[in-house]
Amino acid sequence: MAQTLALKGSKKLLNAWAFYDWANSVYSLVISSAIFPLFYGLLFRTAGIEQVTIFGGEIARAPLISYVTSLAFVFIAIVTPLVSGVADYLGNKKVFLKFFCYLGAASCIGLYWFSLEHIYFGLACYFFGLVGFWVSFAINNSYLPDIAYPEQQDRISAKGFSLGYIGSVILLVFNLAMVMKPDVFGITDNGGEIAEMKAMKYSFISVGIWWALFSQYTFKHLPKGYKREGKRDHIILNGFNELKLVWHQLGENRKLKRYLGAFFTYSMAVQTIMLIATYFGEEEIIWGSDTERTTGLIVSILLIQIVAILGATVTAWASKAFGNIRTLVVINVIWACLCVYAYFLQTPMDFYVAAGLVGIVMGGIQALSRSTYSKFLPETTDTTSFFSFYDVAEKIGIIIGTFMYGIVSQLTGSMRNSTIFLGLFFLMGIFLLLRVNKVQTSN
Repeated sequence: MAQTLALKGSKKLLNAWAFYDWANSVYSLVISSAIFPLFYGLLFRTAGIEQVTIFGGEIARAPLISYVTSLAFVFIAIVTPLVSGVADYLGNKKVFLKFFCYLGAASCIGLYWFSLEHIYFGLACYFFGLVGFWVSFAINNSYLPDIAYPEQQDRISAKGFSLGYIGSVILLVFNLAMVMKPDVFGITDNGGEIAEMKAMKYSFISVGIWWALFSQYTFKHLPKGYKREGKRDHIILNGFNELKLVWHQLGENRKLKRYLGAFFTYSMAVQTIMLIATYFGEEEIIWGSDTERTTGLIVSILLIQIVAILGATVTAWASKAFGNIRTLVVINVIWACLCVYAYFLQTPMDFYVAAGLVGIVMGGIQALSRSTYSKFLPETTDTTSFFSFYDVAEKIGIIIGTFMYGIVSQLTGSMRNSTIFLGLFFLMGIFLLLRVNKVQTSN
């Protein structure tokens, strides 16, 4: 512990923590947002089918991946607080960070063998890739108050997201080159499998290797964690007991509790938009050809990532000048306006403009939300369990947001109507954020 306290706030430790974003963000960009959604659609189109037989029934490709995603986030929402409580109790959260990092990286590599013939294995890899990414991300987030002082947290949180955007863009550009020009990389059609699809599979391997390799710098410098004193009987149950204690502390800290409610509300919309943006662009935008669709969607995602670097930096400056809550309110207002704008998107150029605007506020709201929550925490070494509430709130929001988005889209027959519906969550988030500082003097 003495070593941890001595290192707190040091440049080396802060950079090591932020560098995990560089390592794992390639998953969220290449797998979640860009290459895998395109690969998944191409897989079914190449086979000339829209449905697959699984668990004894026929199911279309879109609902199938949606259900697996929802199930994964249900699992994540349950496992994250359990792991967090146990990690804080044993003081070995770096062990858990490594485990879920390697689980995610191995699952990404396993996606290379994703096929309709081995659909169960492929979906399992997709499932555990999500689990590995989100649980390890939650554990890394919990280190923030341990390694940085309050005045450092906004800046280093923004730096982490910026590093993530830069690293993921670098790898995506390389993968995009493979997909668009596979012959340059010696990738050719093989056994009925087109070169473009083969290149996408190589992209999955590159993500797993990148993630596991660059995480080593973080693992080298992060502390093991705080070890709980006292008896350690029934460790699993003690993990749940830790969460109960955190819940009671949240009840006593009205400011933190109100902020968590606001975060849950607007994050529900933010995360849903990030997950469905590619599918929205593929279905609702008028593209000239399949090639233009593939290129256009990946270029849009790249644009979001590049602009998000600027967005995270500007937001960190704004929070210092105007305060975290006020800055978050303004960002939510912009998000609400973007939801209305999305309803009217028609052309690729419209989509590119929307992507640029989303990038500005996406990087800002993620980085600032994380550091704001960290600032509101009481003095405690139980940071992992506290951050599990933060991450569970985010995951439950994803489950509810994606489900409601699908329901509205299904009932109204258009994904555009769902964007207006998501805008309501940002308006509600603004209202809840405005209430946070009203209890400042009572704490």
